[in-house]
Amino acid sequence: MSDASGTAPLERAMARALELALRGPAWTRNPQVGCVLLAPDGSVLAEGWHRGAGNPHAEVDALSKLPEGGARGATAVVTLEPCNHTGLTGPCSEALVAAGVARVVYAVPDPTPDADGGAQRLAEAGIEVIEGVLRPQVEDALVVWLTASRLGRPFVTVKWASSLDGRIAAADGSSKWITGPEARVDVHLRRADAGAVLVGTGTVLADDPALTARTEEGDLLPHQPVAVAVGVRPIPEDAAVRRHPGGFRSFDGRDLPAVLAALWGEGIRHVFVEGGPTLESALLRDGLVDEALVYLAPVLLGGGRLATGDLGIAGIADARRLQLVSAERVGADIRIVARPRREFKED
Repeated sequence: MSDASGTAPLERAMARALELALRGPAWTRNPQVGCVLLAPDGSVLAEGWHRGAGNPHAEVDALSKLPEGGARGATAVVTLEPCNHTGLTGPCSEALVAAGVARVVYAVPDPTPDADGGAQRLAEAGIEVIEGVLRPQVEDALVVWLTASRLGRPFVTVKWASSLDGRIAAADGSSKWITGPEARVDVHLRRADAGAVLVGTGTVLADDPALTARTEEGDLLPHQPVAVAVGVRPIPEDAAVRRHPGGFRSFDGRDLPAVLAALWGEGIRHVFVEGGPTLESALLRDGLVDEALVYLAPVLLGGGRLATGDLGIAGIADARRLQLVSAERVGADIRIVARPRREFKED
């Protein structure tokens, strides 16, 4: 197996493959994958991407657009190492071997134990394999699925909207609206990319949220995450979350790793946590948060209604320091994305 060549044509093809990958759904158990097939002279023969569970994988989608033998001697440029297992579809490694491609270039090794090994299979068939082209860019774009697969549990995003002084509500409990309409639209789009949206039972009882993903006009977006309530208090039979179009689950919440394991077993790879501070603080305390998404409004509220509660931090030396991923203006507010630093060992 070769290292990344760094040549411009392969990088351009990989950038295109990543664009294609991101057309696929972000909320399924399957990764977003794109593929570009190049002729020996570097021209594009075909493109493909994965449209979700049960559909052809990106490599097979691209191959299907060529006549029989049309990929012989070609280079397949793929965002993720071709899979080597049979699930709802057959192994992509075998499809590439059968098609007669001469070279396979991919960005990121497949981290799932039942799907990796594709690169080895291709090399054994005499196909040149190049790994790592544009890997940082692909890793960043597919961080949710890759992190979930490496951890064996859903990727957890905790979201809150707060004032500059870290308050999520005024002294009387009112919080609508701390942030502006642009930030709220952005939240709904991010809900729609998740497999589940979680809240504590306190939030359900206090606010009766719908937890649906909606357009600015209030219409439902095409994909709706599963609504999940976590806590020991019972959810009223007439609560809005029980009518959620994406389905509803409830857990007592005393074992948060078990909650995440159950959702993982249902095929959920991204959990979007929207409150309240008790649930979010517990996830932070237990080291189960992979991303903090904070909408910071240029207002001051004072008082004690803080975004998080006790995190078990006694002194500044114990502070949970995150890596700032982005800080961007959304309307009148600032959207901040930060993640813990993690290093994953390759097998």
